[in-house]
Amino acid sequence: MIRYLVLLLLCSAATAAVPEPAVEDPKAHEAREALPEFKVIPAATPEGRTPAIEIDMAPFNGWTRSQGDNGSRRYSALTQINRQNVKSLERAWIFRSGDGAANTQCTPIIVDGVLYAPTPGLALVALDAATGVEKWRFQVEKPSRMRPEDAVARRGLVYWPGDAENAPRLLFGSGDWIYAVDPKTGKALPQFGQAGRTAIPMGATVSGAVFRHVYVTGGIHGDVYGYDVRDGAMLWSFATVAHGGQFGDPWGPMANSADVWGGISLDDQRGLVFAAVGAARPDMVGVGRPGDNLYADCVLALDALTGAYRWHFQNVRHDIWDLDVCAPPNLVTIVRDGRRIDAVTGLSKAGTLLLLDRGSGKPIFPFRLRRAPVSNLPGERTAEYQPDPELPEQISRVEFDPAEITTRTPEAHEFVKKVVEHSTYGFYQPFTEGKPNLFIGSRGGAEWSGGAVDVPTGRLYVTSNRWVSKITVLRNDERGRDPKYPPSAGENLFAANCAVCHGKNREGVGVAPSLYALKTRLKDADVLALLQTGRGLMPPNLTFNDAQKKDLLDFLFQRNQPPAAPSRGKDEPKYIFNGYNFLVDQDGYPGIEPPWGLLNCYDLNTGKVLWRVPLGELEELTKQGVPKTGSQTLGGASVTAGGLVFVAGTEDEKLRAFDADTGAELWSAKLPFAGTSAPAIYEVNGREYVVITSTGGGRVGGPAGPGDAYVAFALRP
Repeated sequence: MIRYLVLLLLCSAATAAVPEPAVEDPKAHEAREALPEFKVIPAATPEGRTPAIEIDMAPFNGWTRSQGDNGSRRYSALTQINRQNVKSLERAWIFRSGDGAANTQCTPIIVDGVLYAPTPGLALVALDAATGVEKWRFQVEKPSRMRPEDAVARRGLVYWPGDAENAPRLLFGSGDWIYAVDPKTGKALPQFGQAGRTAIPMGATVSGAVFRHVYVTGGIHGDVYGYDVRDGAMLWSFATVAHGGQFGDPWGPMANSADVWGGISLDDQRGLVFAAVGAARPDMVGVGRPGDNLYADCVLALDALTGAYRWHFQNVRHDIWDLDVCAPPNLVTIVRDGRRIDAVTGLSKAGTLLLLDRGSGKPIFPFRLRRAPVSNLPGERTAEYQPDPELPEQISRVEFDPAEITTRTPEAHEFVKKVVEHSTYGFYQPFTEGKPNLFIGSRGGAEWSGGAVDVPTGRLYVTSNRWVSKITVLRNDERGRDPKYPPSAGENLFAANCAVCHGKNREGVGVAPSLYALKTRLKDADVLALLQTGRGLMPPNLTFNDAQKKDLLDFLFQRNQPPAAPSRGKDEPKYIFNGYNFLVDQDGYPGIEPPWGLLNCYDLNTGKVLWRVPLGELEELTKQGVPKTGSQTLGGASVTAGGLVFVAGTEDEKLRAFDADTGAELWSAKLPFAGTSAPAIYEVNGREYVVITSTGGGRVGGPAGPGDAYVAFALRP
């Protein structure tokens, strides 16, 4: 039975046509080859490094932000559960929200014995953290059509303790709003914004952080914002697509966004906020956005009080592979040349681990760049150099190597080999029109769940994937309807039901896919199946009758439509890509040799990997005698002073505990649904708990499908 459905309709992109330049001058290849193969960004000098400021360890006994603390360390100083007794860990309670089933990616927070968490039904609940019994529920208004940003606290929430004049509050995003809720009553705080909410222009997604009176957060479609935590007033914003007069190269006419969905972190001592900025949009095609595209693929440092620019460090330049800096930067303290210094990480899908001086943004180790290929796609201009660092050691390498074709079976090897023979691949290989391009990226390297930091030692624990993306860029010559003709019945249905995510012209919005040139990659039956079942963030639509379905398909596939608008040479998309597909064998297993999912431990003092272990088990392969392969993982780890690393996020729907020193697996428990967030660790009445969001669904899925559970574990009394 095929385990994995090849994704045919996820997050595609398009650009509007601009006057088409000729294919890059053949001499451009020669000029690129004449450049030095490597160049190096120098490391911060010993005297230029930022001396460490000792931090208060008391907050690490609690969990008041989904990322553990403002520094996104996901570290717990609790030690009751440790290497010696973790085998006695058992389920303490389970909570089922009962208001739907959907993938939830938020780690709950715990304050004064109360656990706060979102539900699939767009509510925030407060639970007794010792028993899982519900105390109150705050319901967010449900939109008529769900977008990714409409999930309550999609990637996290935060608790602010208040001050002499202002009550404590829970702060989280949902849709186009930031909400403030009273943690005692579950009621919206009327003095915050308008009736307890304030608008965020680029849509909510990540957990914010509070410095003094400023709540800083990022937009799912870009930009960083500072709000007054007391009344919800917007104090400042920073645009992640450079505008006129702003430092950074202009992107050109078709710039879309550089999203801040990966997350932010905050240095409480220095008042600096660090944002993980994702890939330039549109994905896979950079024809309309020339240049390096700052601030995409960056760690960006801003003044938390004013939003003033402090520094940035860019990873991938002119990203056409969707290789986001994708996770909240981790604040770390390490030792170099006998001195303790403060640094910050940047994790990326490209497999790069950035380690940067916290004050200057300069790399801690010399950062090597390697000459990258010239594009053959008309109008595309690739960057001269791309990252190829030696230290810290890379989480994974972006280029696919044919020597790594699967050997699971002879048949699987031959199947994948034939695909590879008709594909392009290599170090930051650009796309060739109509030909699959193979690279380890979209489900490779790190993911949004990011890393955890063992604060005393400077170790970093990060989960990673090794799946090979198989992306094809295609020319698209579709044109929209001539406005002098009325819309078809199918276009009206699309506008009422689908345009909120896919755009009024089918261009895609943010992470929602473009539907241009759908006929090149799907058939009627495929779309009908998607309408029936939904997929990922797309809900099922069970209300269309047969006639409406036919009308909608006729519109999507451009059949029986009014005449097209006259071509003006600038309004139609020029290129699209065929969705986020992967190199798999005939049975749906990854087309690359395992491991396919990993838990990695770094010593950040040296930049070296201490250990890597496969994460996740495909039981049907284990039964065949195949060593543990690891599975795709989207959960993220948390680490404790008890010497344990807790992590879920795998297809086998388990929560695991590993020895933080060796990577040995010490304990596991089956969850009702896969856990696609990091665990939280807390203590109530002298008893330590580990709680995990268990809802499955999403990209990892799991056999149980989406659900609605939170599960807490503790030692036997």
